[in-house]
Amino acid sequence: MSPDHLSSTFAALADPTRRAILARLASGEAPVTELAKPFDMSMPAISKHLKVLEHAGLIARSRDAQWRPCRLEASRLKEVADWVEHYRRFWEQSLDRLDDYLRQLKHQELKTKEKKHGRKQPKH
Repeated sequence: MSPDHLSSTFAALADPTRRAILARLASGEAPVTELAKPFDMSMPAISKHLKVLEHAGLIARSRDAQWRPCRLEASRLKEVADWVEHYRRFWEQSLDRLDDYLRQLKHQELKTKEKKHGRKQPKH
């Protein structure tokens, strides 16, 4: 995914109205009037949100007589998920290393306390 696509996709996803529209479209295509129902905003405002989503490649609109159905284009979401996955793995590996370090630290602390109090250390 090019940086421009990534930027436009994240910008589109930054708005809660647009995320709600995408959530609705995840269950199937819908006309603009149906997508507008849950929101207290004008049709031109909804149309602007749809244009942002369309520009980002997250939805596609078609025309069937008077009906203007919108549908989710999941390929861009997959590209975002792939990009985020790289960082998820990084954080998991970092947390695993931190967990290992804390275990070692705790083990060393227990050994120090046992020596301090003259207790025998268990054999491993």
